[in-house]
Amino acid sequence: MLHRSTDLTRRRVLAGSSALATGAAFDGVLPDAALGRQPAQPSEAAWAHLADELSGPTLRSRDFDLRPFARPFNLRYAAELPDAIAFCRSTEDVALAITWCRENDFPLTVLSGGHCYAGYSMRKGGLTINLLLMREASYSNGTVRIGGGTRNREFYALLRRHDLASTHGRCPSVGAAGFLLGGGIGFNMRAHGAGCDQVVAGEIVTADGKIRTLAADADKAEADLFWACRGGGGGNFGINTAFTLQPFEAAPVTVFDLTWSAAHPEPKQVLATLMKALDSAPVELGVRLSVRAPSPRDRRRGADVTIGLIGQLHGGSAKQLDQILADVYALAKPQRSKIWEQVKYWDGQKLIEEHDAPSYFQERSAFLASSLDDEAIDLAFGYLRSWPGTSGSADLRFFQTGGKMNGPAADATAFAHRSSRWLLDVALFWSAAADRADLVTRNRDWQDRFYEAMQRFSTGGAYQNFADPSLRDWRTAYYAGNLSRLESIKQAVDPDRLFNFAQAL
Repeated sequence: MLHRSTDLTRRRVLAGSSALATGAAFDGVLPDAALGRQPAQPSEAAWAHLADELSGPTLRSRDFDLRPFARPFNLRYAAELPDAIAFCRSTEDVALAITWCRENDFPLTVLSGGHCYAGYSMRKGGLTINLLLMREASYSNGTVRIGGGTRNREFYALLRRHDLASTHGRCPSVGAAGFLLGGGIGFNMRAHGAGCDQVVAGEIVTADGKIRTLAADADKAEADLFWACRGGGGGNFGINTAFTLQPFEAAPVTVFDLTWSAAHPEPKQVLATLMKALDSAPVELGVRLSVRAPSPRDRRRGADVTIGLIGQLHGGSAKQLDQILADVYALAKPQRSKIWEQVKYWDGQKLIEEHDAPSYFQERSAFLASSLDDEAIDLAFGYLRSWPGTSGSADLRFFQTGGKMNGPAADATAFAHRSSRWLLDVALFWSAAADRADLVTRNRDWQDRFYEAMQRFSTGGAYQNFADPSLRDWRTAYYAGNLSRLESIKQAVDPDRLFNFAQAL
């Protein structure tokens, strides 16, 4: 692969520095945002030059309503709108936009997918560099290459055309870049590893405006960046404009969606038996387990928690799934059962796809080294059965990890979570229109107490793609023993912290 390093100079971006430079220096700690002030504006000549140089459109808030173009998945951050959005069509456009922000001392954010749980693609003021127009996806010689703005739907369509698959999620609108940069979990991770394990090369534009080609066998700086971009989180080291992945054959799967909702037998027994059965299942099985809290109204009517299991079994039959779940079925049959046996891989994914709309939510994650014991399950059910209630929902989720996801050493990539069996997630959803502020506060307090109570059963790690703005010591929780190396790489490529947000390295 050809390695290239392109430096866009000050002369290329500025049409006369004396006419264009304005405003106080951006020092990387977001002082304007922290104090509620707008960043100092570049001159009109500078804005005109940016619009002229980019091949994609530049939309300014004074001329356009930016809300349709900057709507986050978590609506808690919908009011954080930039001064302008630069839609980039090429890597060169991205380099120009980065250099323009640096030369004009103007803060930037990056939007490649829009599903950041903590809204780190949003900020009040500044320039949003949007990769929506960089969604090319191609296949050649056994690898796939996708642009930095590719959504899962385009990535899946390419893989489907070639009967290939990768480790991926269930939501078609998620940005592939953010998914891969944070590690990437999905139903294939136990059989094939995390999504970032399938990345074999990439491209990034760093704060100095250089376009860098990333690969394990590149020069040291690029090799370090390649390592960091497989699990080091999005937005830390630059703007990732392309990824090359090594996919695998899309073999048939048996997919399923099962629900236990009756109060008898005791649902705690169902969960304990289910986790034990799944923990000993072959790596070809991938699942998400959800224990949903009953609302206060439903509790008064006698309802209890609902247990849901959704997933897929590679190469297995419905009979084999029954064998895996035999002990659970002996205790309680699911009240709702949908099983599609040995369907084509991508037809199966359509059956269990997730199409959640943007909403108000908070999710808090923790990795587990083993299934929950009876003490942990008792504690969890106590919280689930005391949920204050919103117009939305609350649940305790488990994504089964292990298998080949735990194969690489913790420092083989920046994704350090290589010794877990489950990823736990305490999730809360509400509506700003239907739920009073004091009720949301009570629910958030309930969620925090629930999460803290479950922490003693965890490894201490948290999933960086489920960005959690409430997380204490997030650096260690996200990156563990890889933190020091990641911070050194950050210092080397972005010493002035051009790429900065609340949980930036």
